[in-house]
Amino acid sequence: MTLFFNQPAPLPPERIPRLPAMPRVSDEVLGRLARCTSGSLTTQLYIKGLRQPVLHGLTPLNPRHQPFAGRACTMRFIPAREDIDRYANLTTEPSAENLQWVGVEQVEPGDVLVIDSNRDGRAASMGSMLITRMMMRGARAVVTDGSFRDGRDLAAMDFPVWCTGITNTTRLSYHHVADLQVPIGCAGVAVYPGDVIHGDGENITVIPAAMAKEMADLCEKRDDIEAYLALRVRAGEPLWGLYPPSERTRAEYRVWCEAGRPPIPPQGPAAR
Repeated sequence: MTLFFNQPAPLPPERIPRLPAMPRVSDEVLGRLARCTSGSLTTQLYIKGLRQPVLHGLTPLNPRHQPFAGRACTMRFIPAREDIDRYANLTTEPSAENLQWVGVEQVEPGDVLVIDSNRDGRAASMGSMLITRMMMRGARAVVTDGSFRDGRDLAAMDFPVWCTGITNTTRLSYHHVADLQVPIGCAGVAVYPGDVIHGDGENITVIPAAMAKEMADLCEKRDDIEAYLALRVRAGEPLWGLYPPSERTRAEYRVWCEAGRPPIPPQGPAAR
């Protein structure tokens, strides 16, 4: 018989370590980040050591939407199981067996719902009814690394919806909503509740909440000088010393700003 000695008792629930809540990113910082480009954000995050903050492989159902930035509200799927994921469990009152409705009704203004669908698009993560409800609650967008249903309806909405495809196969076929507001992986990127989710029609970028204000400061400056450099490239200048900008180019940029940002006319083919 095997004997076990000095085994500590299991920790009671109240003593199980929990991650501290992320700092709440203000609406003012979200507004500033929404005006930043994903190119500047990904570059500045890389400089800070974050190699891949982009949810790769996702596309917008409505590319016409305006850029946005919102606080991540997370939903985690696990594979469905036939004895639990039954149509009868889609109750119209809060239920542990139907956490998706609970998650939708917890969304607050400024949130972006991010769904970890395990990169499995065989069944829809949700459809237009739930997404419309979140839009009415003030959500900024909804994102998943799986599929949505009601694609034509969603494409016609003035609301950012990002996914990998469209299918009308019901979620119950392959997905079970296991958790809300926990750290998740979406498209291979870690997303923590409260992180900033940025979308500009090209990418979905995840910004750690603690870095949000710093990223706004850095990217506003970078986007401005990048616009100046683009004017000079369109005026026919070579890249050497210009892009990335040398110290001399940065000094010329400051002089240009102080002079009131005078026009730099395009030349050659760029002028056509």
